[in-house]
Amino acid sequence: MPNTISLAKKYTPLIDEKYKKGDLFADLTSDMSLTRQGANAKEILYRQVSIKGGLGDYDRNSGYTGSDVSVEWKTATFDYDRGTKFSLDEMDNEETMGDTYLVAQKELQEQKVIPEGNAYVAAKLAGTEGITISEKNGETFADGEAFLKALLRDASKMDEDSVSEEGRILYGTPTLINSVMALDTTKSKEVLGKFSKIVKVPQSRFYTKIEMLDGKTPGEELGHFKKATDGKDINYIIVEKSAVMKFDKHIVKDAISPENNANADAWIAKYRKYGLVDVWKNKTAGIALSYKGTTAE
Repeated sequence: MPNTISLAKKYTPLIDEKYKKGDLFADLTSDMSLTRQGANAKEILYRQVSIKGGLGDYDRNSGYTGSDVSVEWKTATFDYDRGTKFSLDEMDNEETMGDTYLVAQKELQEQKVIPEGNAYVAAKLAGTEGITISEKNGETFADGEAFLKALLRDASKMDEDSVSEEGRILYGTPTLINSVMALDTTKSKEVLGKFSKIVKVPQSRFYTKIEMLDGKTPGEELGHFKKATDGKDINYIIVEKSAVMKFDKHIVKDAISPENNANADAWIAKYRKYGLVDVWKNKTAGIALSYKGTTAE
């Protein structure tokens, strides 16, 4: 029988790799060295700098006119704390090709952890006050040309708002992105070329609002998430990545072998993620949202 402790050490890196590949919003992960600890462990502070005043006429006698620098520390609260645990008898693992535990871990990531994480980021960005909402009543695109026109509209709005072009990422449903790629015209290539990256997000995890099921309350025993009753299907989100704070402060992904399980001859998998998704208060112009209207749902 193979040493299961050694197997446990091999499992965790494989699970890490699976998560990294599945996190569709990984490009938004922030450099948290730009923040500092808040008043309690559930908060971080980030710096917002602004200048009051602009250039004035230079005087050869008195010199420069003056401007004031304002530095404010804004608070962001860690708002995502989710986890689960499962066990698998060692004989069940051994008698099913010896890798059922690893398969179960991968299934947890692919079917639960990754979709929920993606859905949470999308809903959090969509629900941020002050971002650009293309059409308040929602919009439906008849074809790729209509979608292309909407993208150009929102990209132009960002240009007018002086949003940096370098870090703009387009997150859209596969249906919409495929429709505009199928055009394969000079115009479509020029518009798509305005984005540093294009990411396809399945509609099943792309909503303006979601409900996080607690895994305890009657009717919510299975946990996971679902589309909120007042949630809308997202068409696309354009994000200039410096506008977003996305940070996982604490992730537990233990693979506990049977030798280290005092209660049973079984593998135990524990997973917990604690982090935040927020938008810099002075960079909301860096996010544009389009969602479907009620008639399209």
